[in-house]
Amino acid sequence: MLKVFMILACLGHIVCGITDCMMAYSKSGRFDFTDAKDPEKMRSVFSEMPLLQIEMATLVGIFALFAAAPGYLSLSMWIAEYSKVSGNICFIASLFFVVLIVTHHGFCGAVEWFYIRLGRTDEALSAIMEYFKKTVITSIAYAGLLVFSLIFFVLVVSGKTDLPWWAAVFNTFPIFLVLAPTKVPAKGNIANALMFLGMIILL
Repeated sequence: MLKVFMILACLGHIVCGITDCMMAYSKSGRFDFTDAKDPEKMRSVFSEMPLLQIEMATLVGIFALFAAAPGYLSLSMWIAEYSKVSGNICFIASLFFVVLIVTHHGFCGAVEWFYIRLGRTDEALSAIMEYFKKTVITSIAYAGLLVFSLIFFVLVVSGKTDLPWWAAVFNTFPIFLVLAPTKVPAKGNIANALMFLGMIILL
C-alpha cells in the first residue's frame, strides 16, 4: 500500500506541475510575478490567456495536491518506524504543507482569473495585487515541506533507516537546490515528484 501512495504522490506532483505551467504560460508569453510592476507587460502576457485554462489549472491542481497528500503522510508513518519523534514531526509538517499549499494554489488561480475577468485594467491589477499581498501568507506552506524534507534527508544520510545513505539524493531539498538556479518551471513539483519516484523504486 505504501508504494501505491508513493505512485499517487509522484503523479499528483507531475499533474500539479503541469497546472503551474498552465497558469504561467499562454500564447502571449510567460507570466512572472515581477511583471506585476509593469501594467503594460501584464496586459500583454495575459492578453491571450483563456479563463478556462486558469479554471482548469486551479481545480485540477487542487485535486492533484490532495492526491499527493497520502504520500507524505504514509512516508511520515514509515519514518516513525525508525524514529517516532521524527515521524510525528514529519506528519504534522506534511499536514501543514498540504492544507496551506492547496489554499495557496487556489488563491493564485483566483488572482489570475479575476485579473482577466475584470478586463486586465490598471484597477484590476491593483485589486488583485492587494488581494495577493493579503493572502500570500499561505505560501508559508513551504516551511512545512522544508521541515519534512530536511528531517527525512538527515535520517537517511545518518543511516537511521534501512535505505542506503545515497538514497538521500531522492529528496526534495537537494533536488530543489540543483533546480533553483535554472529557468525550469514548476521546480518544487519536479523536486517532489522525483523524491516520490525514488521512493517507488527503493521502498
